[in-house]
Amino acid sequence: MDLFSRSWAALRAAVSDLGDEDFARPSGCAGWLVRDLVCHLVVDAQDVLITLATPTAAEPTRDAVTYWRVVEPPTGDDPLDALTVRLAAAYEQPSLLKFHLDDVGSAAGRAAVLADPAGRVETQGQVLTAGDYLGAYVLEWTLHHLDLVARLPGAARPPGEGLAAARALFERVAGTELPRSFSDEDALLVGTGRRAPTGAERAALGDGAGRLPLPVG
Repeated sequence: MDLFSRSWAALRAAVSDLGDEDFARPSGCAGWLVRDLVCHLVVDAQDVLITLATPTAAEPTRDAVTYWRVVEPPTGDDPLDALTVRLAAAYEQPSLLKFHLDDVGSAAGRAAVLADPAGRVETQGQVLTAGDYLGAYVLEWTLHHLDLVARLPGAARPPGEGLAAARALFERVAGTELPRSFSDEDALLVGTGRRAPTGAERAALGDGAGRLPLPVG
């Protein structure tokens, strides 16, 4: 629960620190500018609010690991991705997008703090404890924080504890451990296909290089 709050707060702070010109730069998500990614974060925050406000007495069907699945590498051509681009463009001014993320994002953060970790919630036809649901989102926030700063070398990186937790969760979802010589950030970037491995990294991966990338969604 604490990692959710810290990872989310760090990501929102990184968005708050962006200059207007940064919103037109490419993000680490295929086909998305930074403004498109920030718009997606608004939708993510809404999803968190909706899920935490959808309690259920049903037995859990997923946990923080099985919430995720390995998916096909994104191309940017998905209709929902295209819708996000159109929504982001409608904001026109980066300040409006910042305000909306701060408004909805702060509410999602408060809802997470108030949630009972053992309480059960429903999302996408599945049931999880609130603790598992929020724990799963540490991976979401961390990956998107890396996406946000992919072309912004001076921007603040995700917190180290969030990177470590996200790596551990990703490796459990993917069913593979990446070499310990990889930093947590590099493990996430290479593992999910956000960048290709270097020659040294490929050598360290050995036969495992053929299994990558393993995007999650």
